Amino acid sequence: MKTPKENYLLASFIVGFMVWLSATVIFRVAGQHFFIAENTWVMIGLYLLLLPALGLLATTVFNKFKLDNLESVKSAAIMVLPGMLLDTVCIQFFEKVFPNMPESYSKTFGAWLMFAYAIVLIAGLLRKDK
Repeated sequence: MKTPKENYLLASFIVGFMVWLSATVIFRVAGQHFFIAENTWVMIGLYLLLLPALGLLATTVFNKFKLDNLESVKSAAIMVLPGMLLDTVCIQFFEKVFPNMPESYSKTFGAWLMFAYAIVLIAGLLRKDK
Protein backbone atom coordinates (compact mmCIF):
# COMPACT_ATOMS: atom_id res chain seq x y z
CA MET A 1 0.00 0.00 0.00
CA LYS A 2 1.29 3.45 -0.88
CA THR A 3 1.93 6.05 1.77
CA PRO A 4 0.28 9.45 1.29
CA LYS A 5 3.56 10.96 0.10
CA GLU A 6 3.88 8.33 -2.63
CA ASN A 7 0.57 9.52 -4.06
CA TYR A 8 1.97 12.95 -4.91
CA LEU A 9 2.53 12.12 -8.59
CA LEU A 10 -1.04 10.95 -9.09
CA ALA A 11 -2.35 13.96 -7.16
CA SER A 12 -0.15 16.28 -9.26
CA PHE A 13 -1.54 14.75 -12.46
CA ILE A 14 -5.14 15.09 -11.24
CA VAL A 15 -4.59 18.72 -10.18
CA GLY A 16 -3.03 19.52 -13.55
CA PHE A 17 -5.82 17.83 -15.48
CA MET A 18 -8.54 19.54 -13.43
CA VAL A 19 -6.93 22.96 -13.92
CA TRP A 20 -6.70 22.31 -17.66
CA LEU A 21 -10.31 21.09 -17.86
CA SER A 22 -11.68 24.00 -15.80
CA ALA A 23 -9.75 26.61 -17.75
CA THR A 24 -10.70 25.08 -21.11
CA VAL A 25 -14.40 25.07 -20.21
CA ILE A 26 -14.22 28.66 -18.93
CA PHE A 27 -12.47 29.85 -22.11
CA ARG A 28 -14.88 27.93 -24.34
CA VAL A 29 -17.93 29.37 -22.60
CA ALA A 30 -16.83 32.91 -21.77
CA GLY A 31 -13.33 33.55 -23.15
CA GLN A 32 -14.59 36.31 -25.43
CA HIS A 33 -15.52 38.37 -22.34
CA PHE A 34 -12.08 38.46 -20.74
CA PHE A 35 -9.43 37.21 -23.18
CA ILE A 36 -9.15 40.29 -25.36
CA ALA A 37 -5.85 39.98 -27.23
CA GLU A 38 -5.90 43.46 -28.75
CA ASN A 39 -6.26 45.13 -25.32
CA THR A 40 -2.75 45.44 -23.87
CA TRP A 41 -3.93 46.19 -20.33
CA VAL A 42 -6.28 43.21 -20.23
CA MET A 43 -3.50 40.93 -21.44
CA ILE A 44 -1.00 42.34 -18.92
CA GLY A 45 -3.61 41.71 -16.23
CA LEU A 46 -4.13 38.12 -17.39
CA TYR A 47 -0.39 37.46 -17.39
CA LEU A 48 0.00 38.98 -13.93
CA LEU A 49 -2.95 36.97 -12.62
CA LEU A 50 -1.15 33.74 -13.47
CA LEU A 51 1.83 34.46 -11.22
CA PRO A 52 0.13 34.25 -7.81
CA ALA A 53 -2.62 31.86 -8.91
CA LEU A 54 -0.40 29.13 -10.35
CA GLY A 55 2.48 29.77 -7.97
CA LEU A 56 0.11 29.30 -5.02
CA LEU A 57 -1.52 26.24 -6.57
CA ALA A 58 1.82 24.52 -7.19
CA THR A 59 3.20 25.48 -3.78
CA THR A 60 0.06 24.15 -2.11
CA VAL A 61 0.58 20.74 -3.73
CA PHE A 62 4.29 20.75 -2.80
CA ASN A 63 3.49 21.66 0.81
CA LYS A 64 0.61 19.20 1.17
CA PHE A 65 2.91 16.31 0.32
CA LYS A 66 6.01 17.81 2.03
CA LEU A 67 8.02 17.47 -1.17
CA ASP A 68 11.77 18.04 -1.36
CA ASN A 69 13.47 19.79 -4.29
CA LEU A 70 13.55 16.86 -6.69
CA GLU A 71 10.03 15.74 -5.83
CA SER A 72 8.77 19.29 -6.40
CA VAL A 73 10.32 19.34 -9.86
CA LYS A 74 8.71 15.98 -10.65
CA SER A 75 5.37 17.19 -9.30
CA ALA A 76 5.52 20.38 -11.38
CA ALA A 77 6.36 18.44 -14.54
CA ILE A 78 3.49 16.02 -13.96
CA MET A 79 1.13 18.92 -13.17
CA VAL A 80 1.74 20.63 -16.51
CA LEU A 81 1.87 17.48 -18.62
CA PRO A 82 -1.87 16.90 -19.15
CA GLY A 83 -2.46 20.52 -20.13
CA MET A 84 0.54 20.70 -22.43
CA LEU A 85 -0.53 17.55 -24.25
CA LEU A 86 -4.21 18.47 -24.49
CA ASP A 87 -3.56 22.13 -25.35
CA THR A 88 -1.63 21.08 -28.45
CA VAL A 89 -4.97 19.86 -29.79
CA CYS A 90 -6.80 22.95 -28.50
CA ILE A 91 -4.38 25.31 -30.25
CA GLN A 92 -4.28 23.25 -33.45
CA PHE A 93 -8.08 23.31 -33.65
CA PHE A 94 -8.54 26.67 -31.92
CA GLU A 95 -11.54 27.82 -33.97
CA LYS A 96 -13.43 24.59 -33.18
CA VAL A 97 -12.51 24.36 -29.50
CA PHE A 98 -13.02 28.08 -28.83
CA PRO A 99 -15.63 29.21 -31.38
CA ASN A 100 -16.41 32.28 -29.28
CA MET A 101 -12.95 33.81 -29.91
CA PRO A 102 -11.41 34.90 -33.21
CA GLU A 103 -8.85 32.51 -34.68
CA SER A 104 -6.38 35.41 -34.68
CA TYR A 105 -6.22 35.03 -30.86
CA SER A 106 -4.68 31.55 -31.14
CA LYS A 107 -1.05 32.75 -31.11
CA THR A 108 -1.60 35.02 -28.12
CA PHE A 109 -3.51 32.27 -26.35
CA GLY A 110 -0.72 29.77 -27.03
CA ALA A 111 1.89 32.19 -25.69
CA TRP A 112 -0.19 32.81 -22.58
CA LEU A 113 -0.47 29.06 -22.01
CA MET A 114 3.29 28.59 -22.34
CA PHE A 115 3.78 31.31 -19.72
CA ALA A 116 1.32 29.53 -17.40
CA TYR A 117 3.15 26.21 -17.74
CA ALA A 118 6.49 27.93 -17.19
CA ILE A 119 5.27 29.41 -13.89
CA VAL A 120 4.42 25.97 -12.51
CA LEU A 121 7.76 24.55 -13.67
CA ILE A 122 9.67 27.49 -12.17
CA ALA A 123 7.81 27.04 -8.88
CA GLY A 124 9.04 23.45 -8.79
CA LEU A 125 12.60 24.40 -9.70
CA LEU A 126 12.84 27.18 -7.13
CA ARG A 127 11.41 25.11 -4.31
CA LYS A 128 13.64 25.02 -1.24
CA ASP A 129 13.82 21.99 1.04
CA LYS A 130 11.94 22.56 4.27
